[in-house]
Amino acid sequence: MTEMRVAVAGLGTVGTGLISILSQEGADRAPKPLTVSAVSARNKTRDRGIDISDFAWFDDPIAMATSDDIDVYVELIGGEDGVAKASVEAALNAGKHVVTANKALICRHGLALAKLAEEKGVALRFEAAVAGGVPVVRGLRDGLAQTQVLGVLGVLNGTCNFILSQMDETGASFDDCLLEAQKLGFAEADPTFDIGGIDAAHKLVALTALGFDAMPTLEQVDLTGIDVVTAEDITAAGEIGMRIKLVAEAARHGDALALRVGPALIPEDERIAQTMGSDNIVIAEASPVGRVAFSGPGAGGGATATAVAADLVTIARGATGPVFAVPAGRIDGAPRVDATDTHDPYFLRMHVADEPGVLAQVTSALAEANVSVDTIHQAPTNPVADL
Repeated sequence: MTEMRVAVAGLGTVGTGLISILSQEGADRAPKPLTVSAVSARNKTRDRGIDISDFAWFDDPIAMATSDDIDVYVELIGGEDGVAKASVEAALNAGKHVVTANKALICRHGLALAKLAEEKGVALRFEAAVAGGVPVVRGLRDGLAQTQVLGVLGVLNGTCNFILSQMDETGASFDDCLLEAQKLGFAEADPTFDIGGIDAAHKLVALTALGFDAMPTLEQVDLTGIDVVTAEDITAAGEIGMRIKLVAEAARHGDALALRVGPALIPEDERIAQTMGSDNIVIAEASPVGRVAFSGPGAGGGATATAVAADLVTIARGATGPVFAVPAGRIDGAPRVDATDTHDPYFLRMHVADEPGVLAQVTSALAEANVSVDTIHQAPTNPVADL
């Protein structure tokens, strides 16, 4: 039984977690041993809590990606361009299989890389790039392969979900909950990609390619982050039986797609609303199967490393095939539905004077703007009233 030699570029929490999995328990379900043969990172001498002395060291990940002594190149460097993109391209051109956890790379260059992988007859797998340890990529690509996906929506960013969950549970402000997320390691020192919704949008683009055979650009996603959400918004949502979640959604509108990421009100009894902490959930609506949900840990070194290891086992079993659900040559851009052409319910929260006729003025102004009102909830300004 020949081994499958794995090279790991990037030795952060995911890279070290992957090496631990492969050395302890990862190879027993693969048809051949999965052996780490080479590694690359910025600093060779840094203490990472694992022994890397038995692995060939490469200062240059591109040189490692083309080495004759590896079979699979695992890219855990990050970033949509630079050495991450160059090393993945080099590996594919050299006839090496590639596994990546890089959602930005897949979003920006996934279609071109898929065409290159299929041309070279090698695998390009990216389960870890979307929803951490939740097997939603293979669920859409393989499990729903012979269905028509009508819509995909879910919670795709663990940092945002943790912050919103903390705001809901504690009543604390956005800034305080963000600081707590940073202390616990759920949020980066610069959390812009997470709280601005960009990370979720990257993942939504990948899911759209899998579900709709279309590769939109990041710029085609209507994007709003959670930094606009206040503690008062969370409280008001709870008063009407709702929770606020950062929801990513792609849906068909005829031949076009509507793509959005933003805070949304979800009824408390819905599965998305009940997804708390750093967990992720993706719900696909497909014909004829109906609604299918994928949920679990969406962040963390262990969850993400598990997804990378699963892709390695899949490759060891001989699976190459299309990178997405269909060959890359059948995937192209799709027209986007302009946000101004969609009709959606919105929740308006406002402070008004406690005077007779104020609500009539509000509803009159909305009627003039061709906005219909479904429900009005008026919180009392004074909880004690005379009888």
